[in-house]
Amino acid sequence: MYIKKLVGKKCYLAPMRIEDAEKYAVWANDQEVAEYLHFASSIIGLETERLIIDRISKEHNYAIVDTVSDELIGNMGLMKINHLDRTAELGIFIGNKAYWSKGYGTEAMCLLINYAYQKLNLHNIILNVYSYNERAIKAYEKVGFKKIGARRGALIRNRKMHDIILMDIIPEDFYAKHPEFEL
Repeated sequence: MYIKKLVGKKCYLAPMRIEDAEKYAVWANDQEVAEYLHFASSIIGLETERLIIDRISKEHNYAIVDTVSDELIGNMGLMKINHLDRTAELGIFIGNKAYWSKGYGTEAMCLLINYAYQKLNLHNIILNVYSYNERAIKAYEKVGFKKIGARRGALIRNRKMHDIILMDIIPEDFYAKHPEFEL
């Protein structure tokens, strides 16, 4: 059973569970999934995944769960939270490919970003995305993220150089696109 923390129409965010380590390890080793993640060249075994979940679940990292089936579909979180400057970095992945391009990631990001502004008092959230991940870039822009720069040729993937795109969002950007979250 997942404990619902932030609830949307398609999905909800819940605390991560050690019991899901096997599913995460399968996704992390699936090259089609990992192609868009920084650990694509890593081998992540079950025990390593358990250690990762144990470590990151103590912070603002959440399971993304389908509201209808209660099926785990991925995870996301806020990292490098700086409460003094009110900044954080966002990371997300949908491991279950059956849920790709169906709006689950967009809704999950909206839930977490609204929470970050309303409850964590953050102001600026940044993320990195590989230039070839056009699907993710579109989703981030739909949420309200804006491109703020690029690290040119900072990634070698499949023997080709790619840029790492930097995007950020502030409350004005987010609530302009999603007034339904405004208090």
